[in-house]
Amino acid sequence: MINSRYLVRGSAITIHPSSTRVVRFGIFEADLTTGELRKNGLRQKLPAQPFQLLQALLERPGEMVTREELRQRLWPGNTFVDYDLGLKKAVNRLREVLGDSADNPRFIETVPRHGYRFMGGVLPWSVPIASTEPHAAVSGGQPERLAPHAKARFSGKLIATLSLAVAAALLLWFDAGNLRTRIVARARPLEIHSIAVLPLLNLTGDASQDYFADGMTEALTTDLARMETLQVLSRYSTMQYKQPKKPLSEIAKELHADAIVEGSVQRSGNRVRVTAQLIRAATDKHLWAETYERDSHDVLALQDDVASAIARQIQSKLGGPEPLPLAKSQPINSEAYEIYLKANSYLDQFDLQKSIDYYSQAIKLAPDFAPAYAHMARAYFFLGFFSAIPPHQAWGKVKEAALLATSKDDRLPEGHETLALAKLHYDWDFTGAEQEFKRAVQLNPNSADTLHDFAHYLMAMGRMDESAATSRRAVDLDPVDDGLTDCLCWHRFAARQYDSSIQLALEVLKRQPSDTWEQVILGWDYEQKGMTDQAVAEFKSATESAGKDSPMYTFVLAGLGHAYATAGKKNDAQGVLQALLARATQSYASPFDIALVYTALGDKDAAFSWLDKAVADRSTWLVYSKWEPRLDPLRSDPRFKDVLRRIGLPS
Repeated sequence: MINSRYLVRGSAITIHPSSTRVVRFGIFEADLTTGELRKNGLRQKLPAQPFQLLQALLERPGEMVTREELRQRLWPGNTFVDYDLGLKKAVNRLREVLGDSADNPRFIETVPRHGYRFMGGVLPWSVPIASTEPHAAVSGGQPERLAPHAKARFSGKLIATLSLAVAAALLLWFDAGNLRTRIVARARPLEIHSIAVLPLLNLTGDASQDYFADGMTEALTTDLARMETLQVLSRYSTMQYKQPKKPLSEIAKELHADAIVEGSVQRSGNRVRVTAQLIRAATDKHLWAETYERDSHDVLALQDDVASAIARQIQSKLGGPEPLPLAKSQPINSEAYEIYLKANSYLDQFDLQKSIDYYSQAIKLAPDFAPAYAHMARAYFFLGFFSAIPPHQAWGKVKEAALLATSKDDRLPEGHETLALAKLHYDWDFTGAEQEFKRAVQLNPNSADTLHDFAHYLMAMGRMDESAATSRRAVDLDPVDDGLTDCLCWHRFAARQYDSSIQLALEVLKRQPSDTWEQVILGWDYEQKGMTDQAVAEFKSATESAGKDSPMYTFVLAGLGHAYATAGKKNDAQGVLQALLARATQSYASPFDIALVYTALGDKDAAFSWLDKAVADRSTWLVYSKWEPRLDPLRSDPRFKDVLRRIGLPS
């Protein structure tokens, strides 16, 4: 709501906030009800977000409006964009329409690193400009006087007109009988804000070819997700509808999707045929359908054609955002693409080494295919994150593959995302990591995985509110992927919101009783709550669900050792510690994990000795030391501040 106090040519006037929804400044008029900006009475072409920015500034003239306030105003919680870039674009567009300049502003002043301020004088439409001058002159001498009867008629008409206007305004303001809602609803086209791509059906008649249809579904989802203001649900959320037994309208309701894309894939020899159709969720009405057929070496171009066509239909028929042009895909060796899709399937199954082997094969056949490098980097990331292999091996491969991916295609979000992960966890280049994450978000604002990984960075930096909000947005994009919900629990643990983390973890474990990562987080929560027996039980279950061949096994085993120690079961903790020390000499065990067990046992000297080794080793989890509750017994020791200093984290 507009402030009741306005600055007008250096003076101030007072009005009732509800008396008008049209504001004048200079030669401009802003209609806050219709969202129109007029210059000398002529309507200006100003998109919705720059107008919302203008409205936010007009509501508080002369006051600074922070960047965070503008972010929340322009992009609500269910919208996913690079906020810094989006806000910059909105400000630049507004200044362009106003004829304003950042260097010499007349209206929009930048408050560096904080926000923006409206500088111009404003007044409501109901106050004539002349009335704001103390002694306004009237052109042509004395003002013309009205005859008494003419004055009476004029006054009566004026009162009647104003009465009707006020009554209408009040009806609209208070939404009497939903009048305002109905009027606005008629004036505004039925827009689309979210879309779900259901798994494309495999019509080859061979179930072993499902990976190909799944790969096409993922590619189509990824291409559509690059539409900045459109929420595209992740493939993991839609995979449950691979064999849909529900009406599309019901599926859309469950996914909170305004529109649905469904279709099929069929291969015959060297030809690939994709049929897709776009459906309005609310009415189950088919808006568009098309069939595309290409040679198998043109499969990437085929995917782009389908995605571009759907994007154009969303823009033209559903009032959605104007699609950005996709980069032209180059032909790819069909055998290489087949192997790449199989590698993706193994990565989904967390068979990391097998996926890496297949990515390597695909790269040999198609050395310029950037996605193969980026996905292989993701496989090595998991090996590094859970300390399955030494950091220099894991993160060295992540960085190498990510750099190759970005060199082959700088517009590939996954390349920048995995490069950011390496800069965060191994290089300790925190500025570079944030830049790469923001680049990835800019390229694909709807990637739940990218937002989830960016939340890791924010958490490592101690920016807990931002981290939790970003993780929440990732879950909203992909509500069915319990892996993202697991990490939301981890973020709540990091923020020391243990009860909330426990509640959410138990909900996940009802659906996935053998979710190893969730069991670990729940065990950490129980430790901090003093529920040590429950913590030990969770870690025992986690070691069983992981299995000794899992990349997570040593990581989980260290958690069990820490839980034994916090429970006062020192003999059991020492037994686990000896197993970890043996693994450290035979294969690999993270010095950071060993330091945690010594910390719980109360042996600070041994704990710091192993933390020193962790710093030399660049152990993955060191970047989370700033907030890690399990390190609390060491924080008062000057040696801990030195550890943070060497990592580059503020103490």
